[in-house]
Amino acid sequence: MKIHIRQGRMIDPASGLDRVGDICVAAGRIVAMGEMPADFQPNQTIDAEGLIVMPGLVDLAVRLREPGNEYRATLESEMLAACAGGVTSLACPPDTSPPLDETGLVEMLKFRARNLNRLHVYPLGALTQKLAGERLTEMAELYDAGCVGFSQADFPLVDTQVLMRSLEYAATFGFTIWLRPQDNWLARGGVAHDGLVSSRLGLPGIPSAAETVAVMTILLLMRETGARVHLCRLSTAEAIEMVRQAKAEGLPVSCDVSIQHLHLSEMDLGYFDPNLHLVPPLRSQRDRDAIVRGLADGTIDALCSDHTPVDDDAKQLPFGETEPGATGVELLLPLALKWAQVSGLPLASALACVTSRPAGILGKTCGRMVDGGLADLCILDPQAWWKVTPASLKSEGKNTPFSGYEVQGRVRYTLVSGQVVYQD
Repeated sequence: MKIHIRQGRMIDPASGLDRVGDICVAAGRIVAMGEMPADFQPNQTIDAEGLIVMPGLVDLAVRLREPGNEYRATLESEMLAACAGGVTSLACPPDTSPPLDETGLVEMLKFRARNLNRLHVYPLGALTQKLAGERLTEMAELYDAGCVGFSQADFPLVDTQVLMRSLEYAATFGFTIWLRPQDNWLARGGVAHDGLVSSRLGLPGIPSAAETVAVMTILLLMRETGARVHLCRLSTAEAIEMVRQAKAEGLPVSCDVSIQHLHLSEMDLGYFDPNLHLVPPLRSQRDRDAIVRGLADGTIDALCSDHTPVDDDAKQLPFGETEPGATGVELLLPLALKWAQVSGLPLASALACVTSRPAGILGKTCGRMVDGGLADLCILDPQAWWKVTPASLKSEGKNTPFSGYEVQGRVRYTLVSGQVVYQD
């Protein structure tokens, strides 16, 4: 299939490219950028005048709900939702049912994803068997089966000896451990940030120290073992500052934040919207401002959707009894654009947080647009406004705190390996 993308604004954050021109795609790869070769005979021409042509998004946290939770969402529905959001590569946490702790489960997931032929799926293997936090999995075997890292997802790992052994194991093989830092005892029973808002609303709180204590423990064990760690979904100003200092020290640590925590704070909880019950909880305005600064100065490496489809029954309960999580893979790009606009950041800097920088964490060459490279592309209409409603979302999960919002930026085409997998 040969595709000619005509006169789009080409933006590649990794190389600094930002100019209007043509892109020619053949055999799944970009064969020309700038001008179409005279001998190129396209099967399809996409008129991208007035549109942005950019690398496909790389999302570090998308729950596909298979295997085991198909009643909430299916692999097909969530991959379609990702394509509608301009995502061409994603990492999925291991908290499926059963968890991704055996090679057969990982191979089955990759086989299913490959057959759907929509985007690149990179599974995270379970760090411990059944995610129980007791016995390590066979990480080397899981890596050979296709896992890009190892995680407990949101399951606690309270035994610090197990944590240290896992870091030693990972350091031996050069694996990356993905951890969402939270002290299980300090966070026990909490559903909101421990502050004035949770006190006024009568919601059990999770203190900032639950995150910072865990981050300090992880950083100390990193110094001891030399392991590489990715910290998932940071939410507090103190934790971000600790990462900033660790990077200055030279520790091999990276981190991400969710798009929800970039735009929302505990002040948004006033109406007990169950879609605002998130893990970690929405923090203070001060913490949110620290996230904005951390993304701008590079302390925070990536933005992710933390996409978690939840069925209506699990959300139609009193706030503290609902299941946490929000759907977000289709909103990652427009909300990143909104952040750039409000913060006055260059567009390429914002796009780097959802393309080349998360690709670096995965250790993959996706998230960039180069001559001869794989044609994973997103074609965006930056001027198009659309209203977020349950009907407008392709995901089976309609649980978003941004329902009713109007957002700017609509994906018109998504290409994966040179094939059009989504067209609006």
